[in-house]
Amino acid sequence: MSSSQHQQPSTNAVPDTQLGLTEDEIQILRHGQQAVAAAGSSSSRAASRASSQGLLMIDSSSLSALGRHFDRVMQHIQQRLEYLMEQSQIVTLSVYDQSGQLIDNADAEIARYHDIMAQIDELELDFDRIRHIRDIVRDYRRRAEELERELERSGGGGSSRRDRGHRSHRSHGSSGRHRT
Repeated sequence: MSSSQHQQPSTNAVPDTQLGLTEDEIQILRHGQQAVAAAGSSSSRAASRASSQGLLMIDSSSLSALGRHFDRVMQHIQQRLEYLMEQSQIVTLSVYDQSGQLIDNADAEIARYHDIMAQIDELELDFDRIRHIRDIVRDYRRRAEELERELERSGGGGSSRRDRGHRSHRSHGSSGRHRT
């Protein structure tokens, strides 16, 4: 074939730019024509030449081969979509399960926190009660010491050391009784 024959559009070809396709769609069409040509039939080689010239062969053999090619491509795309949708569901379920586990863990930690706070409240209450008792005991001890000092002063400052030791021994021995 001469180069002038390559330049002239065939009556059974139409310019792909006149098919109402976007630039991306034209590129896909041309790629499809080249893929069909790679399969090796004589009509597909003619389609490849037409594609390189920006033409679409409109004979039934070329269109049939191109249609089968696009059916395979669409089937492959459909399989890939189904696979990705399955993966999406798996991820969604996994996230849902993890979220449920996180919620369960959070609920357990919140319950643990409430238990700790209740223990803290109870310990603070016990602390306040014991401090109150300790303050009362200190006050009574202070009063008892003042009373002992007053008794020592009023009972004569000349008592012997042994008597003081004897008295303090008695005061320790009567720990179960209260003086008022």
